[in-house]
Amino acid sequence: MNLPTPQGATGPGASGAASAWDRAADGWDRSTPLIHAWLAPATAAMLARLRLRPGARVLDLAAGAGDQTKDVAQAVGPTGHVLATDISPRILAFAQRNLGAAGLAHVRYAVADAEQAVPGEAPFDAVLCRLGLMLCANPAAALASAFEALRPGGRFAALVFGEPAHNPCITTLMRLARQHRGLNGGASPYTAGGLFSLAEPGRLAGLLAAAGYADIEVEPLAAPFALPDVATYIAFVRDSGSPIMELLAPLDPSAQAAAWQAMAAALQPFTGERGWVGPNELLLCSATRPLTH
Repeated sequence: MNLPTPQGATGPGASGAASAWDRAADGWDRSTPLIHAWLAPATAAMLARLRLRPGARVLDLAAGAGDQTKDVAQAVGPTGHVLATDISPRILAFAQRNLGAAGLAHVRYAVADAEQAVPGEAPFDAVLCRLGLMLCANPAAALASAFEALRPGGRFAALVFGEPAHNPCITTLMRLARQHRGLNGGASPYTAGGLFSLAEPGRLAGLLAAAGYADIEVEPLAAPFALPDVATYIAFVRDSGSPIMELLAPLDPSAQAAAWQAMAAALQPFTGERGWVGPNELLLCSATRPLTH
């Protein structure tokens, strides 16, 4: 399956990130039902911020296997147009397959870095990014590119992970993965390109304002991950959680197994009468490109 790559769409350091997500693509695609159930309320809130109408043109950045892209395509209908982009050709091929099987012929696909413009495609009525913006090494560049892609009055919305303290499962995974790698230094949780890089209070709103957006809103959303047991969560992360997978990749199989076992034990306390429920907090941001700029 050949996917177009817009000229100039790959930024510095993008090849490593693309390779990492290519390696996680099969697992991410297999996990789509779990991801959809987990993020369905947050995704609906994000799409509501975009105010989509039939016939709208929409850019979906870091689209992954196309779960939220499907919702967007259904919202704009067959008279609309959706461009799904991702840095990973392999994961985007899954999106093309999945949405093609759903009969959504008004979606196009392009391998592209979210920090770079997609030549010849603008303007869009809306741009969105679900759980991808915080992984950009230069989120300011991604927001600027999204701004330029929007028509005046167009809407932007994104979901990112909130404060580390409100995401104890992810922080536990990262802490234990680093420990088992021997990386015990006090790395900042807000490191650029990391899962919490945009969680610092005021950071996201400040970047949006600096890029020229108006009507900026940022609100926290609870996004609990409900699963039958902790083993199901660990299997999900082992199969599709690229940041954790990449941290543990240099370890030999026995050391990796020990790390996963330690993670499962640490997260077991989130098991209760309803099964395993892992707390998560996301930040939902939205903004508008002003009519005049």
